[in-house]
Amino acid sequence: ENHGGGPVGIGTIAAAIDEDKDTLESIYEPFLMRIGFLERTLRGRRVTAKAYSHLGYKGPIADQGGLFD
Repeated sequence: ENHGGGPVGIGTIAAAIDEDKDTLESIYEPFLMRIGFLERTLRGRRVTAKAYSHLGYKGPIADQGGLFD
């Protein structure tokens, strides 16, 4: 809700949930990517449509991307 699905940097996520950045990258991120809820982009991490659906949210309107996407 706060970041519109991303992309968001790992440091921002870590601060938002009060978790160590290394723990996020080594424990949570691989699991969330494996089940299709999170993807890594050049601009940061994004929540997928599958994650929105699972949580009962409508996904954000697709952005136009950045200049270098």
